[in-house]
Amino acid sequence: MAGNIRFFSAGPLSVLAIVLLIVLVLLLIPLLFLGIIGAAFTRLGLSWVAALALVLLMLAGSFVNIPFYRIRRDMVRATPLGPDGNLLATRFAAPPVWETVLSVNLGGGIIPMCIAAFLVYHAVMVTGITVLLIVTLCAALVLVITFVSTHEIAGIGIRVPFIIPALTALLTGVLLAGGTGLTSAVTALAGGTLGTIAGGNLAHLCHVRDLEVPEISIGGSGTFGAVFLCCVLPALIA
Repeated sequence: MAGNIRFFSAGPLSVLAIVLLIVLVLLLIPLLFLGIIGAAFTRLGLSWVAALALVLLMLAGSFVNIPFYRIRRDMVRATPLGPDGNLLATRFAAPPVWETVLSVNLGGGIIPMCIAAFLVYHAVMVTGITVLLIVTLCAALVLVITFVSTHEIAGIGIRVPFIIPALTALLTGVLLAGGTGLTSAVTALAGGTLGTIAGGNLAHLCHVRDLEVPEISIGGSGTFGAVFLCCVLPALIA
């Protein structure tokens, strides 16, 4: 039986072709993803260049935090003592956090808020001022749902659920606007963005002192994914 087994050996050109194919696929998937999102944003009245630039700015801006305030802690959690009176796990215990820096994320806070404001202004010019009431109602509902579902984790920070705010905004926008279209998309995007940032971050800032983290970023780590989804999903129904 062993004599009937044949082994195939790929030449150097075949191996190179396979490697190039894998690299090409890895490059095309993100480009396809960006292309779909960019095409979705064009339905909201943006040009293709502007839509793609906004998406790239949000992704790149997610690494930029702009500090604006510092919260000083009066005390930190004490490390328990062992039977011999020495501190337990002193070698592995994290240093105490005496100060927490509040910052706003460029890609998950400032840019999405600017997009929401621009689209609301554009929708008001096209459909009338009634859209402001619809956006406010949507933002209020998303705020409540996001506030309830957000978790405060000591030593880690604020964690906003990834998909709940976006789905809430999407369903609310469709129901309040009476179907899909520009009004429902703008309502879901603006209401979802405002509600997620307000309910997921701003409403929890009063408990920052108890989290013992060096930095809390509005729209940053723990929140960016939810805000980004609130911008993407509504654009698909425009």
